Amino acid sequence: MRDDYLAAFMMSSILLNPQLLIYSAALGNFALCVRFISCFLCGIAAGLVVRFCFKDKHFFNFDGFSERASRDTDPNPFMRLLKNIGRNIKATGPYFLLGILLSALFQRYVPQDAFASLFVNNRGFGLLMAATIGVPLYACGGGTIPLLQQWLADGMSMGSATAFMITGPATKITNLGALKIVLGIKHFAMYFAFVMLYALVSGFIVNLIA
Repeated sequence: MRDDYLAAFMMSSILLNPQLLIYSAALGNFALCVRFISCFLCGIAAGLVVRFCFKDKHFFNFDGFSERASRDTDPNPFMRLLKNIGRNIKATGPYFLLGILLSALFQRYVPQDAFASLFVNNRGFGLLMAATIGVPLYACGGGTIPLLQQWLADGMSMGSATAFMITGPATKITNLGALKIVLGIKHFAMYFAFVMLYALVSGFIVNLIA
């Protein structure tokens, strides 16, 4: 597969996790549509960047990447489904509960007026802040949904939420570990810069539309 096609597929698959989209429905139809469209376009943008900037050289290097053994070994399809659901709940459940806890703590101890002023009256800084905190804070998609719900209720703009929803999964620690192997230091830094820039531009456009 060509590197530009692979870049588009990689970016879209990171951002458009079906489970993540299901969780995002809790944020409302508009937020769900914004997330789907912005993340889909991010995949296209990544593919175009690789196509035009890496015409005669490879962007990916899979020499140090080995395929993990599949855990779907149960011969019964129904049991495989149940085991997969159980693994997903085990992997995401604690983070979802953590997100609810953080949301409750945020609601209890962070002054709502100050937060609303930060993200409503200073939208440019709010976009940058949302894009930046998406990097260290994002552990699991389900865990960030309660936080986003509270932030939006307290005045966060949809553009800032969009920036957070892009940088979060794109810089999730497990994704970064695999990407560093297949990209190398230089291309990994370019990937990080692309994600941040795209998140800021997308958030700005969403704020103009919304």
